Amino acid sequence: MRDLARTVLLAAAALLVLAPTARSQSASKSDQDVELGVWKVDLAKSKYYPGPPPISETRTFTRDKDGVKGIVLRRTADGREERIEYRADFDQEYPVSGTEAYDAVRFRRIDAYTSDAVLSHAGRVFGTARRVISPDGRTMTITFRQEDPSLVKNVVVYSKQP
Repeated sequence: MRDLARTVLLAAAALLVLAPTARSQSASKSDQDVELGVWKVDLAKSKYYPGPPPISETRTFTRDKDGVKGIVLRRTADGREERIEYRADFDQEYPVSGTEAYDAVRFRRIDAYTSDAVLSHAGRVFGTARRVISPDGRTMTITFRQEDPSLVKNVVVYSKQP
């Protein structure tokens, strides 16, 4: 009986030691991929200065063998459709296709839920953005700022789609 109690006690102790490690490893994996999925703009919660807002916008982030890929599908206020594509990995500049406004983007991870981006055109900064994903992973807010040639400050809220 004493051996059985000792075995149960050792097993319980091992679980207490190993469970936090397993939990932190699985949390870091899910934290790493928190941006993956389809995100739809919530125009009622978003602010565009000076405006106008788009009619619609969806951002999709997927992971493939080369890393994270971002695709933005946007219908502008004047009815034009844009499809912007880029790599969304960190600490390296990547080319952007589908827009004349900027041709490169560089992301920097702040933490598992926050990143900064610098968008540039022909080597000159076009604008900066900060992306924050809520702890529950259901809301993403991107704050974009451009100062030249005129001030643009957008705070855009997205909802993760099921």
